[in-house]
Amino acid sequence: MSSEEDKSAVTTMEVDDTSKEESVNTSASGEPTSKYPNMALAQSIHQLTMMVGPEPQLMEGSGIDSVALTKKVRTQVGEDFENPSLYQYLQSTLGWTDDCDLTEMKEKHVLTVKSLEQKVEDAKENAGDMEVLDARFEIARFAAKSLSKDEALNAYDKVLALPKLSSGKKMDALMESARVSSFYGDLKKSLESIEKAQKLADDGGDWDRRNRLKVYSALNKLLTRDVKTTASLLIDCVATFSCTELCSYQDFIVYTILSNILYLPRTEIKEKIIDGPEILSIAADIPVVHKLVQSLYDCDYKTYLHAMVEVHPILMSDRFLQPHAGYLMRELHVLGYKQFLDSYKSVTMESMAASFGISVQYLDLQLSRFIAAGRLTAKIDKFGGVVETNRPDLKNAQYKEMIQKGDLLLNRIQKLGRVVDL
Repeated sequence: MSSEEDKSAVTTMEVDDTSKEESVNTSASGEPTSKYPNMALAQSIHQLTMMVGPEPQLMEGSGIDSVALTKKVRTQVGEDFENPSLYQYLQSTLGWTDDCDLTEMKEKHVLTVKSLEQKVEDAKENAGDMEVLDARFEIARFAAKSLSKDEALNAYDKVLALPKLSSGKKMDALMESARVSSFYGDLKKSLESIEKAQKLADDGGDWDRRNRLKVYSALNKLLTRDVKTTASLLIDCVATFSCTELCSYQDFIVYTILSNILYLPRTEIKEKIIDGPEILSIAADIPVVHKLVQSLYDCDYKTYLHAMVEVHPILMSDRFLQPHAGYLMRELHVLGYKQFLDSYKSVTMESMAASFGISVQYLDLQLSRFIAAGRLTAKIDKFGGVVETNRPDLKNAQYKEMIQKGDLLLNRIQKLGRVVDL
C-alpha cells in the first residue's frame, strides 16, 4: 500500500471514530449511551406544536419565542440531524413552506446505511461478536438520529436478535428503542420495551442501568397517569440521577416535585423536597415550582393559588405533563382546599375565600364540585355561609371494611361447600 493510500485509510478511520464518538455519551458506569433521538428536540417540537400547531394551547406570553423556536427546530431537524421523514412530518403539521432538498438527504442516507451494513458484514468475517455488536449499534443510532421511527426500531430489533448478547447490552438496546418510541409519541411500544428491560433488570444488571431504567419507567408511568408510582420512582433517583439522555436534571426535578407534592406527607415534603440539597441546588432555576411547594408547606394559600396559575404554562409546554395538565391542576386545587379544611371543624366561606384570594362565589363553585365528587369530606351550609368538615372515623371505616370482606369470604366458602357436596 502506498503512503498516500495509508494516509487516506487513516483519515477514513478517524472520521468513522469521530462520528461514532459524536453519537454516544458515557454513562455513570462508563458504558456508552446514545444521544439520539435528541429528547430536547422532542420537547422543542412539542412546544412549537402547542404554540403554532393545528390546535394552539400555549400563548405567546408564556415566555417562549415561537419565531426563534421555529428557526431552532428547522435547523436541528434539517441540518444537524438531517432527518427527512421528521422534517416532512413537521412541514405538514406546522405548515412549513420551504425548498429544503429532502430527496438528496434521503439518497445520502441510503448510501450511509449501505456503508454501515458493509461494516457489519466485514466484522462478521474478520472480527468477533463485539465488533459485530458495535457495528449494529452504530446503524441503530444513526437510524435513531436521521431515519424514520420504523427504520430505527427495526435497526434495534436487529441488535436484539444478535446471538450471545449480554443482559446489559440488551437493556441498553431496549432503553434506546424505548426512547425512539417515546420521541415519536408511541407510548405502547415504549412501555413494551421498558417492561422487557425491567425483566432483565430483575434478573440482574449493574447499578447504573437499573437506576436509569427507574427514570424511564417513571416517565412512562407519568404518561399513563400513574402519578403515585411516578412519584415513588422519581424521589428514589434524586441523589443518583444520571439519565441525561432522557431529560435534563432541571426537568427531572420539576417532575419529581409536581408528582410528590400530591402524595408525600408534610414532614417528608419538608425533608425530601423543600430541604433536599439536590433540589435546593437548582431551586433558583425553577422559581415557580419551588414557590408552589413552599407556599403549600407554609399554608400561604393565596400565594399557592397564584403559583398554580404560573405553573400552568409549564405544564402545557412539557410533553410529559401537558396531557395531564387538567388533572394535575384539579389535584393541586383539592390538595390546597383539603389542607386548609383539615385545620378547622367549621369555617366561614368568607374567611376561607379571603385566605385563598378568591371570591366567595368561585369558592362555592369549587368546593361544591369537589364535595359532590367525594374528594372533600365537608358540607356547605349555604344559609349560614359556613363550611363544616366531616372528618372520617378511620376505626369505624376499617371495621366496616373488615365486616364486608368477612361477609364476602363466608359467601365464597358457602358456595365452595355446596360445590364440594355435589
